[in-house]
Amino acid sequence: MGDFSDILLNRRTIRKYSAKPVDNKLLNEMLMMGCRASTTGNMQVYSIIINRDNEKKKALAPLHFNQRMITEAPVVLTFCADFNRFNKWCRLRKAEPGYDNFLSFFTAAIDALLVAQTFCIAAEAKGLGICYLGTTTYNAHKIIEVLNLPKGVVPVTTVTLGWPDEYPVQVDRLPVDAIIHHETYKDYTSEDIDLFYSEKENREDSKKFVEENNVKTHNCESLAQVFTDVRYKKADNVYFSNVLLKVLKDQGFMEE
Repeated sequence: MGDFSDILLNRRTIRKYSAKPVDNKLLNEMLMMGCRASTTGNMQVYSIIINRDNEKKKALAPLHFNQRMITEAPVVLTFCADFNRFNKWCRLRKAEPGYDNFLSFFTAAIDALLVAQTFCIAAEAKGLGICYLGTTTYNAHKIIEVLNLPKGVVPVTTVTLGWPDEYPVQVDRLPVDAIIHHETYKDYTSEDIDLFYSEKENREDSKKFVEENNVKTHNCESLAQVFTDVRYKKADNVYFSNVLLKVLKDQGFMEE
């Protein structure tokens, strides 16, 4: 296990994995570490679905926009907000649960993300590589079908896991001063925005990214426009928001 600060400061997202399998004993050890993460009220309202079977991963792949990591990684883990288990425990003990609402989903989603990140840190400390997939909530309704998730369970994020077969360039981050506020929130001036985003905008890979998208769309002249007009468009955001809201209703988290 390497130096902890070095692991955190030099981490990279891994999208290409070797064929070397991930041992079950090692996986279980990391899962135990992950499940020591903080949790609301010690309820542990989350579940983790582990997929190793190639056919199951092939079924999941189109739901993650066919990103190759899903089928190439030895292990795929879907972290779910889960009040199903807790509700059943309550009812078996003659306690009537009141967790059929958005706040409860949000609570469980936070729990699921806390355990996911703790698991990922444990995995990276062991030399493994991980990649978060932000596509999980886009197609949550279809992932629910593939993974046979009952009412009260919603997939929140997916992580691919394996031994790295690449060492990619570390992506940029905003300076810490752009993130931290002391005592109260200090809103950003135009000068602040220019200062904090200048390094990101002037990176060669960012400039190339803008050029490539400008060729495709003929209207991307800035990095910000790549995000607003190509990667995360309002129409897509509204569509997938409605999909997720329907999932929450169907899974029992939007009762009045």
